Order: sequence, then C-alpha cells, then structure tokens
Amino acid sequence: MHLIVYLHGFRSSPFSMKAKITHRAILDLKGRGVDLEWYCPQLPPSPKEAMAMVSAYIEGQEFDELSIIGSSLGGYYASYLAEQFSSKVTLLNPAIEPARDLEGYIGDLKAWHSDEAFHFKPEYILELNDLYVQAITNPQRYYLIAAKGDEVLDWQEMVAKYPHAKQLVLEGGDHAISNYLELLPTVLSFHDLKTA
Repeated sequence: MHLIVYLHGFRSSPFSMKAKITHRAILDLKGRGVDLEWYCPQLPPSPKEAMAMVSAYIEGQEFDELSIIGSSLGGYYASYLAEQFSSKVTLLNPAIEPARDLEGYIGDLKAWHSDEAFHFKPEYILELNDLYVQAITNPQRYYLIAAKGDEVLDWQEMVAKYPHAKQLVLEGGDHAISNYLELLPTVLSFHDLKTA
C-alpha cells in the first residue's frame, strides 16, 4: 500500500483547493485499482500536537511506500516528517521560517474554510522551533514548487533551503498556486503515481 499524507497550511484545512484537487486524483487512481491510502487531517494549532498526531497515524499504518505533500506551513511540517520517516515529499510554497513569520499572529484567529475560531498561543512559536530542520538529507527525495509571485512567503528562501532537490520555480503565480491542477501530474509522477 502507498500511503499519501497531505498537510494543509496555517489557518487552512482539508477543504483547501489543493487538498481537494489532490484527493480527487487519488480517488481516481484508487478507482483504477492502485493501492493507495489518503490521510489529510485537520491539523491542530499546536505544532507539537499536530506532528504527534500525524506521526502516530503513520506509525500505525502498514505501507510499502510513503509520500508526503505539504503546503505552506504544511510544507514545514512535511520536511520534519520526511526526515523522520525517509519518505518522498512535495513542498508547495513551503514555510521556511514560520517561527519568525507567525509571531505576529499570536491571539484569536479564524480559519479560512470555516467560522471556527482558534487561539494561536505564544508557546506554539517555541514548538515550531523544535521542529526546525537545519538541512535536509537525501535531497533527491524532495520536490519543491515555489512561486515567484507568492504574496505571503519568499520564494528565494524556499529555493535556498532545498539545494539539489528537484525544483519547479514558477514565474509569477501566487501563494495558493492557483494553477495547481496543471502541475498535479508532475507531483504524482514524482511520487511514482501515473495519472494515465
């Protein structure tokens, strides 16, 4: 079995555009007989709790292959998990220094895809630091997609963080990677999944 783990970004959810597009593609492959399992949980605000939950899930599965796809903050998490589980990972405009970038968001926040409020605590910044990957190992296991037009995160930091990894740097684009559907076949191919 090939386990696909998708990790959404900050204030996002399994109902994000990229998560839903990827899920539909996985369901299509499953319908054609490919042995796949999809895991895309709602991540708790606490980075420590989020990684404990996802790690426990992965450890509880029996799989032959593991793939992780992470968007924005989920990309930061994906790098941490990829180093723990030696999986292939695709990073979609990943956060590189979220402890720095999210300090201004401490307090009460709303999620993007619901009216549910949550509290982002100061200790979550420390938890993010605890997950920091100084340098990745085996860069051939990494596929970075970075948009120069990302209005939230710095694409140059992304490129510098993942030297020697497979990289697709998009001219223009945005943080959401609005043309993700066009790029999905390259993501699936990187994870040894063929769409046709």
